[in-house]
Amino acid sequence: MPDAIFAHPRLAPIYDAFDAGRDDLPAYLAIADELGTGRVLDVGCGTGSLAILLAGTGRVVVGVDPAEASLEVARSKDQAGSVTWIHGDAATVPALDADLVTMTGNVAQVFLTDDDWAQALCGIHAALHPNGYLVFETRRPERRAWEEWAADTDPVVLDIPDWGPVEQRREVTDISLPLVSFRYSYRFLADGAVVTSDSTLRFRNRDELESSLIARDYRVLDVREAPDRPEREFVFIARRAT
Repeated sequence: MPDAIFAHPRLAPIYDAFDAGRDDLPAYLAIADELGTGRVLDVGCGTGSLAILLAGTGRVVVGVDPAEASLEVARSKDQAGSVTWIHGDAATVPALDADLVTMTGNVAQVFLTDDDWAQALCGIHAALHPNGYLVFETRRPERRAWEEWAADTDPVVLDIPDWGPVEQRREVTDISLPLVSFRYSYRFLADGAVVTSDSTLRFRNRDELESSLIARDYRVLDVREAPDRPEREFVFIARRAT
């Protein structure tokens, strides 16, 4: 089940407001250009920010996400109907003959077990055409991002059109490495309603990720820095081997 932050009818529409300034997305556009890709599948597309940007460059784009509430937001932003939106996940996405699959944000870290991750890689493999690319980012565990999250407890309040002022708070609720759990709490000041969302991410190291890709018939071509978060994340560029 997707986290409430993506699936709750009150939280999905305000997600973009609190996630503004997606400095990570231009790098993905540049990689798509570098690889010469024209048909893209965005796994865990959420509210569609990257998928719509990619479609704006003339590419054929499919966005898949398990949270219907987020897809509703994405469809409302895609007035031209330039993206095909699919309610589903990486393990069950149809064969699309895509030449690029992307996973941005924390998507690659929501697969908590080895089996879940393997199923996602197999589903993506089937969606790619031979020699198609998989590009994703993941946080480097040695940077211990959860320590910064635990220290940053100040609330954030935004005045959001149609919703009024909303207060967001984050707390780390459990650290059982390689798993880290945290909770976002949202207070809608107009009516006092409080909605919480609990999430867990898995932090895999570089060797673990490379081994898992090779085991599922990918070749790792490059591991880069995330331009917006230098030395904090890996950006993997892999290719379907057969």
